[in-house]
Amino acid sequence: MATRSASERPNIRQVAEIAGVSHMTVSRVLNGHTNIKESTREKVLVAVDELGYRPNIAARALATQKTLRIGAIVETETEFGPASALRAIHRAARQRGYSVSSIALDEDDSTDAGRAFEQLAGLGIDALCLVTPRSASLAALRAISPDMPVLVVKPEREAELLRVCVDQQLGVTMAVDHLAALGHRDILHVSGPMDWLDARARERAFRARTRSWGMPERPIVAGDWSADFGYDFAVGLQRLPDYTAIFAANDQVALGIVHGLHDRGIRVPEDLSIVGFDDAPFSRHSIPPLTTVRQPFDALGVAVVEVLLAAIQGQPIPQRTKIPPELVVRLSTAKVRQGP
Repeated sequence: MATRSASERPNIRQVAEIAGVSHMTVSRVLNGHTNIKESTREKVLVAVDELGYRPNIAARALATQKTLRIGAIVETETEFGPASALRAIHRAARQRGYSVSSIALDEDDSTDAGRAFEQLAGLGIDALCLVTPRSASLAALRAISPDMPVLVVKPEREAELLRVCVDQQLGVTMAVDHLAALGHRDILHVSGPMDWLDARARERAFRARTRSWGMPERPIVAGDWSADFGYDFAVGLQRLPDYTAIFAANDQVALGIVHGLHDRGIRVPEDLSIVGFDDAPFSRHSIPPLTTVRQPFDALGVAVVEVLLAAIQGQPIPQRTKIPPELVVRLSTAKVRQGP
């Protein structure tokens, strides 16, 4: 196929013709207006893909006096959840004609959220997103009070900042209810680090739901999100525990536990049922395949970008900012064991 010359490149009116809408509607979709029917937005985006249309980003930035860039601060790019959320935000932003500049924090580094924001602001950003933060990072950001829209991906309600999240409480509730339906009445929670807001929210939801079932309140085991922690915990068990199931902070911890239990001669799910959180791609291929709570990161990314673009453009903020997760039942859970 011959390469198009500049004069042959598709234009906005051709997109409008294929989509069956006005060129002004195409412009509104490409500029991120939120008061567009989803069916209309989808027709326009399909036409854009079909034609290979690429808007003139430099001209848009000049016309709107915006940089068309979102800044993102993420606690880590190595953990599955934060990395997946950040990738989803990148994808959603690209679909709306925005780019994302991101900085990953490191708890062993001197970089904190305040300095990261200064670096991003120096690049020129229209809005800022803090992805799955620790409590210290959120406090640092509040102390700065950036003069731009700021959104936090966090489970708790937020009075001062915009917020989008996956519904952590619903995800934990589904996990506990699934185990309860299998007859489990004594469940241990192996949590993430308690300075992470997601870990804290899951721990609170776990306590609330197990209490509603009348289950004993066991002290949680606080971990660090890693499979190594889960493994070390499990191989340290001296005997088959009294509890009959474990709800793990994430899939990596859960699979470490499964590995450690195997090395201790404790069977999953015959002796202990295990539930994870995230539905990382490797979870369906473990032995046994892991029951887990799927976080819909693509939907999260779309919601983050929609809220930020509405705030940038001074439009009404979308209200659907809590994304429901999904319970994925596989073979690491079974009916409660009988007898000692």
